[in-house]
Amino acid sequence: MKKNLLPLFALFVLVSCGGGQKSADESEAPATSEFPGLRDKAAVFFAVLPESAPNEANPATEAKIALGQALYFDNRLSKENNISCNSCHNLATYGVDNKPTSPGDDGTLGSRNSPTVLNAALHIAQFWDGRAKDVEEQAGGPILNPVEMAMPDEAYVMNRLKGIAGYNELFAAAYPEDDDPFTYQNLQNAIGAFERQLLTPSRFDKYVAGDESALTAAEQKGLQTFIDQGCITCHMGSLVGGSMYQKLGLFGSYKEMTGAENDDLGRFEVTGNENDKYIFKVPSLRNVEKTGPYFHDGGVESLAEAVKIMGKLQLNKDITDAQAGEIVTFLKSLTGEVPEQYQTAPELPQ
Repeated sequence: MKKNLLPLFALFVLVSCGGGQKSADESEAPATSEFPGLRDKAAVFFAVLPESAPNEANPATEAKIALGQALYFDNRLSKENNISCNSCHNLATYGVDNKPTSPGDDGTLGSRNSPTVLNAALHIAQFWDGRAKDVEEQAGGPILNPVEMAMPDEAYVMNRLKGIAGYNELFAAAYPEDDDPFTYQNLQNAIGAFERQLLTPSRFDKYVAGDESALTAAEQKGLQTFIDQGCITCHMGSLVGGSMYQKLGLFGSYKEMTGAENDDLGRFEVTGNENDKYIFKVPSLRNVEKTGPYFHDGGVESLAEAVKIMGKLQLNKDITDAQAGEIVTFLKSLTGEVPEQYQTAPELPQ
């Protein structure tokens, strides 16, 4: 795997979503003249969030999305019917559960923080260690994970669903050309098709597109600080991250700095490659104000504190309280909204 190990500001956080209202005082007029060329500079480092996240290998249809939404919210995908995908990735709370780590079907806590599903379909890969290539592959993992949804095997999952009359109708509608639509791959594709609808554009997209009035003066100042401090080396593009891997701790140990209980080795646990120790996928910062606690272990409650920790670990910089506050003000402009029709559970099949 090719990696960029330059001094970077990789703020490893799990991301989420919110409203389109301005976070600063509405009376504060954008002071674009104070930041000459900032919008043009932002257009170089960032991009407008795409309107869609298609997968040619899994074309979305209304029927497939409807099936995926039902599966996403259904506790019957867990062994003892206790949790659904939405339990850990709650769309009412920006695609996360706001817990350091999440309880599985029997209450056992996982070892990593549950990242937001919002905009996840556009990431370079899925999970903190990138072990799944896309949301379709990711969707199948937690269902069979003994610490998470704990289903025994794929056949057990599909036999349970086949015994629910309503799912016979939904699977047949989603996969009309299949003689037997009840396959685990079809389940994964349906959930993936649904998750590909969970995109959350924000006011920042309007700013990047050319509307300088979309951000307040304070938010623009925060953006300038974000760029000046070097955050954009990892957190760039339409997702403001999510597009590369990076070592956590270029100038120190995350475990020592935060007092973390576990020494998580990141991608090394997947690849066994010594060069992958402490390598993680750089998270997107979209909706980040809503997706705490932060980092792969959910070990830090405060977003401002997370900014300062990453400044020291990744850049060897002592980010001041004032600078961290400016950056957080900017980051709040990345908060969007979950599409209303997907925020709550549909009527589940019976």
